[in-house]
Amino acid sequence: MGNKNILIVEDDEITALNLNMSLQKQGYNVVAMCDNATQAKSNIITYKPDIIIIDISLQESNDGIELAKTIRNKHNIPFIFLTSYSDDDIISQAKLTEPYGYIVKPFDPSSLHATIQMALFKYEVENSRKNDLTNLKVDKLNLEKLLYSKRTTDKPIVPFGSDYHLDISICETFYKSKKIKLTKKENAFLRLLVAQLGLVVSFEQAMNYVWDESGATENSVRTLVWRLRNKLETDIIKNASGIGYYIEE
Repeated sequence: MGNKNILIVEDDEITALNLNMSLQKQGYNVVAMCDNATQAKSNIITYKPDIIIIDISLQESNDGIELAKTIRNKHNIPFIFLTSYSDDDIISQAKLTEPYGYIVKPFDPSSLHATIQMALFKYEVENSRKNDLTNLKVDKLNLEKLLYSKRTTDKPIVPFGSDYHLDISICETFYKSKKIKLTKKENAFLRLLVAQLGLVVSFEQAMNYVWDESGATENSVRTLVWRLRNKLETDIIKNASGIGYYIEE
């Protein structure tokens, strides 16, 4: 995993220098150190780093999170958050950007190296499947066939997760026999996940199936998933960072 190009985005000079020294000792190539999001955006285009380390709170604001959103939407580059925060609200905002890892200040050099290794490995594995997944499309007819094939009895019931089931005859989702009130888009996305249990539903698949209108983005899907998760009783929707979402079979 050595010889990878890393961009550091950290507004504390001492922390940035310590990161630079540690990374170079471990064989990484630090292409630039930035102390603000504007400079980072420019250097991302210039250097095209293999991975980016971002202070979650640049200039005592949420600039680190906003920068992460830009990277997620415009660049296919994994990023790791560097943070000294444990505030639930900040962490919740950070999670929506789907980082490849977290490094807690003050950082330990061996943990830093391990986190980067795992992030790069995860990115490479997921990215290797991305092209195949984004080429898949599920139209409404095929979706119904997939759902029908997943019934465990003659009834129009498809069980999934733990204690959930989808009644495909009335397009309603239940948890322990209690109906979950979902919007049209939430219901469509959940049906898509259930139809492909164990498989990743890519952002492109979700945008093509759930949104009739144009203009949907990956952030539209992330926001939809965040709202859907808040309505479900348990955390059954899993992330495939940078690719999409899935429910385990």
